[in-house]
Amino acid sequence: MRGSRSGTLPLPPDAGVARTQRGDWKTIREILPYLFEWRGRIAAALACLIAAKVANVGVPLILKEIVDGLDRTQALLLVPLALLVAYGALRLSTTFFTELREFLFAKVTQRAVRAIALRTFRHLHALSLRFHLARQTGGLTRDVERGQRGISTLISFTLFSVLPTRVEISLVSAVLIVKYDWTFIAITLTALALYVAFTVAITEWRTGFRRTANELDSRANTRAIDSLLNYETVKYFGNEEWEARRYDESLRRWESAAVKSQTSLSLLNVGQSAIIAIAVTLIMWRATAGVVAGTMTVGDLVLVNAFMIQLYIPLNFLGVLYREIKQAIADMERLFALIDEHAEVRDPPGAPALVVRGGEVRFERVAFAYEHDRPILHDVSFTIPAGRNVAVVGPSGSGKSTLARLLFRFYDVNGGRVAIDGQDVRGVGQSSVRAAIGIVPQDTVLFNDTIEYNIAYGRPGASREEIVEAARLARIHDFVESLPQGYATPVGERGLKLSGGEKQRVAIARAILKRPAILVFDEATSALDSANEKAIQAELAAIARDHTTLTIAHRLSTIVDADEILVLEGGRIVERGAHAALLAADGRYATMWRLQRDEAARETARAPAGGSDRPPAVADPEGPGTVPA
Repeated sequence: MRGSRSGTLPLPPDAGVARTQRGDWKTIREILPYLFEWRGRIAAALACLIAAKVANVGVPLILKEIVDGLDRTQALLLVPLALLVAYGALRLSTTFFTELREFLFAKVTQRAVRAIALRTFRHLHALSLRFHLARQTGGLTRDVERGQRGISTLISFTLFSVLPTRVEISLVSAVLIVKYDWTFIAITLTALALYVAFTVAITEWRTGFRRTANELDSRANTRAIDSLLNYETVKYFGNEEWEARRYDESLRRWESAAVKSQTSLSLLNVGQSAIIAIAVTLIMWRATAGVVAGTMTVGDLVLVNAFMIQLYIPLNFLGVLYREIKQAIADMERLFALIDEHAEVRDPPGAPALVVRGGEVRFERVAFAYEHDRPILHDVSFTIPAGRNVAVVGPSGSGKSTLARLLFRFYDVNGGRVAIDGQDVRGVGQSSVRAAIGIVPQDTVLFNDTIEYNIAYGRPGASREEIVEAARLARIHDFVESLPQGYATPVGERGLKLSGGEKQRVAIARAILKRPAILVFDEATSALDSANEKAIQAELAAIARDHTTLTIAHRLSTIVDADEILVLEGGRIVERGAHAALLAADGRYATMWRLQRDEAARETARAPAGGSDRPPAVADPEGPGTVPA
């Protein structure tokens, strides 16, 4: 192992785990609207619940009569058959009504989980690009997964464990009050109060360990997912052990919190058992004394003992129940925190759909900054007339791609406005704006599905013939047909089974299939070889002929035919005009042109006989020298 990698791994700045505190009741109230849709089922399930508990409490009462019937001092030689039948019927009824309750409520629970999961998924897509650029995918997916599981736990335990326990305790308490002296109910209620108080106090203390474990679990998962997504980079630098140590550092801290949570459970269980054992012993002592004194029968002793066992089970479960509910709420906090996340870009109430007449795009004195102290665009104004092509060039960081993001309304401008056919994009529905625009991005990321699926994503529901035609125009059809699985070929995670050029051609086919009124080409051919680039440029020019087109380019030779070229530098337009006019002006654009021409000439000179992977040199139609194709 390299010496520079020894020592303790650096902890993230927020080593003191951040925790989300929403309040238990607020979290529980979030679920209620999803249950109201199923009022009938819930009412029927609750009726079954009560019937099951009444039957369960009835079993010891029948058992008392049976035992007393066997006592010769009661002068009963035979147990009436009706008592035995009633005993069996009550036993069966307990199970029957419990299972019927589960049958009725199963759809309620799963539908609520489904509805909340779908709401979360839609909300995540509604959040701004700023949120998604800052997110940690592994931790986010783990938060959603745990939250969904917590919803199911909370619904089931709250409705079908808390309420049954209260019903059973109430019924048993009523019988004890009616049939026996006050000491029985006093012992029972005192034990219950101590049990609940002890359980709540210890569980509240333990919940902090659970929240910490959740946070650290999400962080460990984030590191694992991030490392696996960057598998090639890890291999390039031989950093497998480094990644394993970073992951283990997160796991070590999670292990410590999880161990505290688990060991504190032992204290809870021992305390609960001690309270129950003392209470049951006292109750049995009073019942035994009553039998000896002749104030109670042997059947009464059996009844009280059976009641104590029935109380012991729900009381013991009450501790588990409270613990699980608290843990479920802790798990749900982060899920609902995601739902509460503010959507930075929102449609105004009743926003109409964008009406596209020709597709004119206008930036009017646009100012924008991702962060308040770091402005990106300053007073940018230009117009792309309907059906025309305007190209934007400039150094990295000048704000070229920001123009496309503002046009798509991934962000709202800080000043000025962006308009399509005279309509401010902030005043119309986001979905209608994006439906009118197609893009071929520089960094193409594909879904882990087939080539056909990724092309069809441009217009779900397109026919196979339309997909193939789009692939032909993007010059990828022949390549796809040469594959053993053809259009059914999987592209892998993020499309990594395809080369950069193949992915870019899929993106071009996808944009063609969408048939938008406005096209955005963001370095659309940067990953293609020169032969395909020249061919596709011709196709893109034909496609763009009837579309309003914004072309973002680094390679200047790709935009010489643009109707207007904007030179962006430092967030400002420093030059504008057609290619020939900008060269004649001998300004910033002309300097960039000469630099690229000289670089291409040097690459051509260095290339070995037989060709180069750089574009070949072609004659400059506007002046002497050569330029990259």
